[in-house]
Amino acid sequence: TFTNKAANELKERIAAKLCDETSGVWAGTFHSVCGKILRRFGDRIGYSSNFTIYDTDDQKRLVKDIMKQKGFDEKVLNVKTVINAISSAKDKLITPAQYAQTIGNDLRLKMIAAVFSEYEERLLTADAMDFDGMISNTVKLFSENSDVLDYYAEKFRYIMVDEYQDTNHAQYVFVKQLASKHKNICVVGDDDQSIYRFRGATIENILSFEENYENATVIKLEQNYRSTGNILNAANAVIANNNGRKGKNLWTNSGEGDKITVYTAANENDEARYVTDTILENVKKGAKFS
Repeated sequence: TFTNKAANELKERIAAKLCDETSGVWAGTFHSVCGKILRRFGDRIGYSSNFTIYDTDDQKRLVKDIMKQKGFDEKVLNVKTVINAISSAKDKLITPAQYAQTIGNDLRLKMIAAVFSEYEERLLTADAMDFDGMISNTVKLFSENSDVLDYYAEKFRYIMVDEYQDTNHAQYVFVKQLASKHKNICVVGDDDQSIYRFRGATIENILSFEENYENATVIKLEQNYRSTGNILNAANAVIANNNGRKGKNLWTNSGEGDKITVYTAANENDEARYVTDTILENVKKGAKFS
């Protein structure tokens, strides 16, 4: 799944169902699962079992240092732009060499390619990985070491992926590798809630699931337990306009509920002020903050 909080919730629920039989169950984020695999077999791709994980600040420092060394002006090429480009390439499993082949004569992209190449070399030398590299390196490990892939593909007899609409290409390939042997894979997701395209998520992963996995069964979870009828009717009307979707009709047993209030805010501060004012007015009338 996508957050440590969600992973811990999964572990607790599984433990409650299985009592003492949870020792063989892995429940974690993509990064923690890949980290576990790489700590054991990272030596196959040039890393020790004690490799360091670079966070955003570490990445910034490294990219800045490389740009300074190469004489690249930060006013011409923004550090954040470089980091985002590298992250996007890794999400698509594109190596520095492949990246360099696709950029043509664009000077800024050539600069990014030069930084990307040096960045990866420096990471390897420092025995370090960034978060995107943890996924792409696990895919690389499996691709280059069939015995390691066989071991984990055998081990993972049943796989469930949460929030599948927000997976990127590297995560998709990683899951496909793990499921290559038993093919017992269940994904949960909502094609109308894909909000991470800016971070490399590809909604095609969920839209093409049945094509990628033969004999897949689709179960639509259309009953909603949180919202009232008016909210769901409005949501159905909005999402009906989405392109590239499987289609569903959300419904509830919770009644129609209050009518929807529409407020057009001038900006995000105005929006926040409207929400807080509304809460305070309701509290004055006797409502609880909860």
